[in-house]
Amino acid sequence: MNNTPTYSIEELSALTGISRRTIRFYVQQELIRRPNGSRRGSWYDQQHLTQLLEIKRWQEAGLNLDRIRQLLRHAEDGSLIPPTPRQPGHIAVWSRIDLADGVELNLNPAVAGLTPEQVSDLTSTLIRLFQDIKDGTQPE
Repeated sequence: MNNTPTYSIEELSALTGISRRTIRFYVQQELIRRPNGSRRGSWYDQQHLTQLLEIKRWQEAGLNLDRIRQLLRHAEDGSLIPPTPRQPGHIAVWSRIDLADGVELNLNPAVAGLTPEQVSDLTSTLIRLFQDIKDGTQPE
């Protein structure tokens, strides 16, 4: 017996907060895989759920669907994520994190592939490292 969870489009929509219409659009645009099965018997699995949540996270970070498509394709084949193409009118969302007086970190978490928790860990580590260097103590 298979214990892998399966979802109807209604369940997937409720879990992700993405409308059924948008999910179908993402399938049509090949942002996510086609559902398993066919017609009324079709169903979605954990990979669909993961893909949709990833798309939602990237959209909330300000990425457009073309950029998300690039990121998803590179994630599938394991290659490095290509740099965002710079074109007239290009907008990038960056985080500026003050580590100490006169020291800051500029970071685009979505492009760097970092979760908010990872950004927090990176920030804490850099603050400690900077303080150790400034104090003349040996970094751990």
